[in-house]
Amino acid sequence: MKFTLKGPFGENVYNLMRKIGYHFLKKDEKSGELNFVRLLERGGYPRFHLYLKVENGNLIFNLHLDQKRPIYKGTTAHSGEYSGEIVGKEAKRIKQILKI
Repeated sequence: MKFTLKGPFGENVYNLMRKIGYHFLKKDEKSGELNFVRLLERGGYPRFHLYLKVENGNLIFNLHLDQKRPIYKGTTAHSGEYSGEIVGKEAKRIKQILKI
């Protein structure tokens, strides 16, 4: 699920993501996207997975739910949900916390 929140924001992006319960994984040097996750269970899955891009002070979110870890080594297949009620509720939660 993609959505945009208009800035400016009073904090840096890493603090904003911590505020909504997400942990930084890595940055894609080519695209500039930041990769964050929010674990729902101790074992690491299911988890919300968020790609975040900052453009002109706005935050562009690309959110999905990883249901399980990749089955085959070197693949990214993870039974992801990119829309639906659960992902929609998480997007709404993020917007409410960030007061948008």
